[in-house]
Amino acid sequence: MTTPVIGVLALQGDVREHLIALAAADAVARPVRRPEELAEVDGLVIPGGESTTMSKLATLFGMLEPLRERIAAGMPVYGTCAGLIMLAEKIIDPRSGQETLGGIDMIVRRNAFGRQNESFEATVEVSGVGPVEGVFIRAPWVESVGAQVEVLAEHDGHIVAVRQGKVLATSFHPELTGDHRVHGLFVDMVRTGG
Repeated sequence: MTTPVIGVLALQGDVREHLIALAAADAVARPVRRPEELAEVDGLVIPGGESTTMSKLATLFGMLEPLRERIAAGMPVYGTCAGLIMLAEKIIDPRSGQETLGGIDMIVRRNAFGRQNESFEATVEVSGVGPVEGVFIRAPWVESVGAQVEVLAEHDGHIVAVRQGKVLATSFHPELTGDHRVHGLFVDMVRTGG
């Protein structure tokens, strides 16, 4: 596959910024809102936003089970911030009724770096990419990971980027910086099948 088709889950969150970053990283990018659109993509980005709202909308739009099935079947997925939470096996203190998709054997803490007014930017050394400017907005962190999970980056002693097989996740938002190398890493994962 030379130019992969990568969807961005377009239920809520910073969809437009991911579409731009994916296109800049040489992918065909399109929004995904329905199961039939999900079936047409080679990989998927789950954007930042509000993980509880995203979970409820995924259920409402009939996307929760199709997403779980595609991830379990090996579709490459990249989640940022709320997307990282959605890809976790377990959330510490989830909101009532909050669901995850799974995909990475990790336990995450929502809003771990603080509330909206405590958002910040910091340089993060990402394995396989190099130093990137991380934008942390009400960002989660990863409390713990299973044996199959590769930790790609930490900030202040907390895990902020991970990969397990074909699934990648970051606590921060590289789509907001104009640096498309993390998206490039994901596009390469989709292009090469992992």
